[in-house]
Amino acid sequence: MSDASSPTALDFTLPSELPESLPVLALRRGAMLPGAVMPLAVGRPFSVSAVDAVGESGLLLVGVQNASVEEPGPADLLQVAVLARVLERREVSGRAPVVVVQGLARVRFRTFTGLRPHLVATYSLLEETWPEDARGTALVGTLREALLEHARHLGGSGRVRGLLGAPVPMAVKIDVVASQLDAPADFRRELLETLDATVRAERVIQHLRHLDEIAATKRAIEERMESDAKDFQKEALLRRQLKAIQDELGNEDGDEIDHLKARLAELELPAEVRQAVDRELKRLDRINPQSPERNVAMDWLEWIAEMPWTLTTGTDTLAGGSSGDTSSDTAPSSASAPSSASWLSRLEEALEESHFGLDDVKRQVVEHLSVRALAGSGRADVLLLVGPPGVGKTSIGQAIAEATGRKLVRVALGGVRDEAALRGHRRTYIGAKPGRLVEGLRRAGAADPVILLDEVDKLGQGWMGDPSAALLEILDPEQNHAFTDHYLDVPFDLSRVLFIATANDLSKVPGPLRDRMEIIDIPGYTREEKVQITKGHLLERLAKNAGVAPTDVELTDAALEAAIAGWTREAGVRGLQRTLGRIYRAAAVKKAKGELTEPLRVDVDQLSEWLGRRKFEDLAHEAPERPGIATGLAWTPVGGDVLYVEAAVLPGKGQLILTGQLGDVMKESARAAMTYVLSHADELGVDPDEVLGKDVHLHVPAGAVPKDGPSAGVTMFTALASLLTGRSVRSGLAMTGEATLRGRVLPVGGIKAKVLAAHRHGIRTVILPRRNESALDEIPEQARDEMEIVLVEHMGEVLARALEPLPELSEAPTRDLDLDGAVA
Repeated sequence: MSDASSPTALDFTLPSELPESLPVLALRRGAMLPGAVMPLAVGRPFSVSAVDAVGESGLLLVGVQNASVEEPGPADLLQVAVLARVLERREVSGRAPVVVVQGLARVRFRTFTGLRPHLVATYSLLEETWPEDARGTALVGTLREALLEHARHLGGSGRVRGLLGAPVPMAVKIDVVASQLDAPADFRRELLETLDATVRAERVIQHLRHLDEIAATKRAIEERMESDAKDFQKEALLRRQLKAIQDELGNEDGDEIDHLKARLAELELPAEVRQAVDRELKRLDRINPQSPERNVAMDWLEWIAEMPWTLTTGTDTLAGGSSGDTSSDTAPSSASAPSSASWLSRLEEALEESHFGLDDVKRQVVEHLSVRALAGSGRADVLLLVGPPGVGKTSIGQAIAEATGRKLVRVALGGVRDEAALRGHRRTYIGAKPGRLVEGLRRAGAADPVILLDEVDKLGQGWMGDPSAALLEILDPEQNHAFTDHYLDVPFDLSRVLFIATANDLSKVPGPLRDRMEIIDIPGYTREEKVQITKGHLLERLAKNAGVAPTDVELTDAALEAAIAGWTREAGVRGLQRTLGRIYRAAAVKKAKGELTEPLRVDVDQLSEWLGRRKFEDLAHEAPERPGIATGLAWTPVGGDVLYVEAAVLPGKGQLILTGQLGDVMKESARAAMTYVLSHADELGVDPDEVLGKDVHLHVPAGAVPKDGPSAGVTMFTALASLLTGRSVRSGLAMTGEATLRGRVLPVGGIKAKVLAAHRHGIRTVILPRRNESALDEIPEQARDEMEIVLVEHMGEVLARALEPLPELSEAPTRDLDLDGAVA
């Protein structure tokens, strides 16, 4: 609160008789509140004239809207003014006269009766009352507490109590309090124009609390600065004492540095690294112990001492690269082959034990590592395992590490946008540290681990660099023998490291990065393979995780097949493991309560009791027997999937309406399919005039999921042809492929994943492009035996196989399309 004299001793009563008009004194800045006492320097001639004309009744003080107006008129003044009395007038030689005024009450101008030599106005008093209800009482108490708290911060509580106890009306007392606060002029002007006393009280309380927060923050900052200064002085004193003690003992560097030097001396370091270490140790001797650079140097030397420069762990190590030299055409001696036989046999056994099926994947892994063992890392690409989640990509890396006796280091790349995450930060930055590869090598404690680069398809790119570009150097055998992390700033040989990468979506792996890798596709498992995987691997693991014995749960084969078909719909087995885990956890609860007297037997009828309501039905029978619906096959990063294309006609102007959040490629496929149907209307038995007089609506359900790709053309064409010819698509049939305007069926990708998705959904007839015939060898034999694969080259073959025939009629019917898309 301000240091002005206390207003509690002043008289706030109005004169008994007030004239109808009074002189007006315009304040250049700010505003005055009733109850306030303040000195005013009067310098402008019309202001001096107004003060000279003041009588016993006082004058009207008013603020101006624009302070730059030299001689304000009635239009420049605020509407609410203060009736004030002059307490004292002082004449100072050489300066403007000073008058001390006291505000008495709010008034509102009515008319201005004089403009020269000063303003004279008539006015009306604004009466103010304070409510005697619960709200008024509460505001009085709150204002008292806020004032006392504010005075406690400033040390003037006695003065506040005198102010609160003054025999002044509450409405005036609020203005007196506000006039004493440290507040900007706009705040006082706002209070002057606020006629409701309770609202003014709320604003004053709010401002008091704001001032208290500022005072508390300022005091906390001062206390913290004072404490920091004391801590710094104490630390400096202790450091000087410590240095003096070390000087007396003759142990200037300390045991820590001596121990670090001994460790570095015992290491077998490359020549370039040894030179950098010796140089840093000499610099360390010259650094002041109190300097931050000493900690930076010590941390760097610690990292150098902990890196596995020459230590290897593989009992039968793969042949390393030739330090980047791959120009020689001389083949390694065949004598190295027998030494590789043992770990290759172990690798085959480990893959057989950990993965059921996937024979082609296992063969490619063994071939890749055999080439690396015989030809060196410079002649073998990095393995890239591509497949949906839960198909065993990571466990393949674990099997390779176990078979070769190496440590496994997993480096998660998902969401990495900073190049420094792989290359490390330079030591000039605060908080600098090595990249994830160097950290992984230190954790492994070996120079030849298996490093699993997980999710390379989810690498990002930000303003701090491109991580995929850094990965190119890491995986290039021509360069990685001298990989230099920005933090270590010395080369480290990565050619002995066996890199294995994983991805869900190959299309999102940058092209130059794909060129460094040998791609192995793992599309997923059939239902029968999942049964074998579950019985051979998952059930024992689930029992161990739940803390029960494998014999505590008896899951029948029929129940297992039903759980796979009705509660999971995925390419891998991760979701299946979570689902079956509920049964074993239920057995654990019973066993913990002592209620598991015999094994928990689960058959098909008990699945819903433990797993809840069935989530999936046999979607192969979902399509109704009506024209305009076709079943397609799609590829997604999490495996193949089945989608439905629906078509219908409605009154319109011959437009093609596309919905289902389709991408540009699928939209183009739909327009091409419509063009082909209309251009072959005679062959298909379609009346073009009828079609052009109506709109055709093509929809792909699940509109919340974006869809795009070049393999939906055949499905869209079949749906449109079925709609316009009135021939339904055969039940239990799905298709994939892209069609041209001439009706040729083009090959597409992801055949294995799509066929396995159809098999999981119970679909037993699949139409594929004939040019994808070579991909049929990748499909598991069991799925091929249970499904009919129809290979086609032209859309005519698709329709002949996919559409049901029309009923035999005595004469050709006239086809008029109704609103439901059927043919009458």
